[in-house]
Amino acid sequence: MALILTFLGKGGTGRTTIAIAAAKQLASQGRRVLLAGQDPGPALGVLLQTSLSADPQEIAPNLHAVQFQTAVLLERSWESIKNLEAEYLRSPLLKDVYGQEMGVLPGMDSVLALNAIREYDEGGKYDVIIYDGSGDLATLRMLGVPEIFSWYIRRFRKVIEGSDLWRALSPFIQPVTSAILNVSWTGDTFGQQPTNKFNDLMDQGKAAVADPNRVAAYLVTNDDAAAIATAQYLWGSAQQVGLTVGGILLDRAPSTEAFAAQFAPLPVTSVPERVGNDWQPLIDALPNWQQATQVPRAIEVDVPGRQVRLFLPGFDKKQVKLTQYGPEVTIEAGDQRRNILLPPPLNGQPVQGAKFQNSYLTISFG
Repeated sequence: MALILTFLGKGGTGRTTIAIAAAKQLASQGRRVLLAGQDPGPALGVLLQTSLSADPQEIAPNLHAVQFQTAVLLERSWESIKNLEAEYLRSPLLKDVYGQEMGVLPGMDSVLALNAIREYDEGGKYDVIIYDGSGDLATLRMLGVPEIFSWYIRRFRKVIEGSDLWRALSPFIQPVTSAILNVSWTGDTFGQQPTNKFNDLMDQGKAAVADPNRVAAYLVTNDDAAAIATAQYLWGSAQQVGLTVGGILLDRAPSTEAFAAQFAPLPVTSVPERVGNDWQPLIDALPNWQQATQVPRAIEVDVPGRQVRLFLPGFDKKQVKLTQYGPEVTIEAGDQRRNILLPPPLNGQPVQGAKFQNSYLTISFG
């Protein structure tokens, strides 16, 4: 399994340049690196001084690069969907719909990129995958897809299974599915077949994003006030998808005590400007990427103490909202919403109190 790194920050702070430098650094250390660019424009290829394609190509020893092309990813994913459908339907419905004729809808870019990263990770050819995405909330929502989709599956499954409609239809489900599909559905197996593969993928994705040994992000900023505020906002928003932020990369500015205090306890690394094609000073200044394992985790669950603590830096008390409409607890911070799946001793228990202090939201249960 590969270490997946990505960089967050305001546009123009040098995220792509730092992604390339990180790829060069890790490749020079003998790590097998894939640098994956989301932007279909020419910027990444110009900086790398090579032309990129939709398939990985070696651009230096131990270093491969790929430029995601959404239309190509859509074609490949559609074929996988058709193959999966053929496993369960005796008369597949999608066989006459071709990926080559499908247009790209808004939001497809991120989901298809996430799936491509997953496939490259599973392929076992790379030790590190560096994702050069948009570096904003779109990237965070992409990495939050496994958790969000998992909630939809488990929540709607419970709602449907408990409905009068399902109880009325369930006696007819068995003969109908036996006649049409290659599987048998009952109330107990709803949401498992044929979605069991999908559930497994979502669980694996959630576990990977929550593990700083597998996935980590780094904030990139300069000394501009807007860039700093954006970095702080993205820091807190990353916690809402369970993503670990491992540190700050301060572009072309020395770190000061006041700056470090705004991002404490994250380590701050000042990086120099790249001059021409001389990447070495920038590469030498980069941090040890494994330091992400030392920073605060996004969520801590204390079952004996009947408490949950969430680390939400970059937000104040007025920006954080706690609700409990169903068996889970929902946290809103900024433009992100997170449903917390609690362990059995706390699941469904009423919230007795909540306190937001020093960037931590502490929730107590009855």
